[in-house]
Amino acid sequence: MKSDSQSARIVQIDANHAGQRIDNFLMGQLKGVPRSHIYQLLRSGQVRVNSGRKKPLYKLKLDDLVRIPPARINEHETTSIPDAVIELIRASTLFENDHLLVINKPSGIAVHGGSGLAYGVIEALKQQQPEQFLELAHRLDRDTSGCLIIAKNRNILTWLHDLLREDTRSDLGKYYLALVAGQWAGTSTINVPLQKYKRGGEHMVEVHKEGQHAISHFETRKIFQQATLVEIKIDTGRTHQIRAHALHAGHPIAGDKKYGDDSFNKSMKQIGLKRLFLHAVRIELPASAATNNKAITIEAPLSSELQNVLDKLEP
Repeated sequence: MKSDSQSARIVQIDANHAGQRIDNFLMGQLKGVPRSHIYQLLRSGQVRVNSGRKKPLYKLKLDDLVRIPPARINEHETTSIPDAVIELIRASTLFENDHLLVINKPSGIAVHGGSGLAYGVIEALKQQQPEQFLELAHRLDRDTSGCLIIAKNRNILTWLHDLLREDTRSDLGKYYLALVAGQWAGTSTINVPLQKYKRGGEHMVEVHKEGQHAISHFETRKIFQQATLVEIKIDTGRTHQIRAHALHAGHPIAGDKKYGDDSFNKSMKQIGLKRLFLHAVRIELPASAATNNKAITIEAPLSSELQNVLDKLEP
């Protein structure tokens, strides 16, 4: 393997990196290089796998040969994540063992950097523990708070990804709380396909017959005069799925600037809501080596801001 900083090097993928997305692998190999530059290296073909070009979502295979070009790091451009952010994330720990870390992700912090964001949760954790394997098992929208799972080794990451596949998702329970507009009684299953599109440079989704199938189960928890607190279980994990399904049902989520109702959002802001009212409240994991061979449930309490909004609503 070449290691000369002035030339490309070839890395052979071992068992610890097999199955990892190439963009995430490169982030670890080219520490301090912005994710946007990683993508540019992939697009331009400077990074190659077995002498061929690959897209950022390509999953590495055992014994793949990855050509990694030299990449200059401007120390003035590298991002030092504020200590306050790192401490906020570490203080949000809900569960941790040798295999898993689950945090109550704060609203307003992305799960990873990119798309104009210098850093996210995973970069903050890695800055604090640079020698520890840490990878996101799934995603949450930047404005969504709650349970976020981080794997602490490659085998556990693969196990979690297998759980999240649509054909095995019933083994994993992911539940959310949302405050939606209007009175929505009972239980509703929204089973309509969603398709991505761009609006003014922003990624959006809409109900479309040619989209990916998406299923969300909404159940009423408490009805107020102008809003309803609902719990949602998702069978699929599409981008903005809950937000788009709630809008399709005629009950957009409070504080949602992309899919919400302006009048409803304004009334919620008047009682103190300054963010999206969507919270990943609970994760249920089946018994496995990662959970010391027993099924576990991990819950994330609502923030004081969200709880105060509920306390101010009239029943």
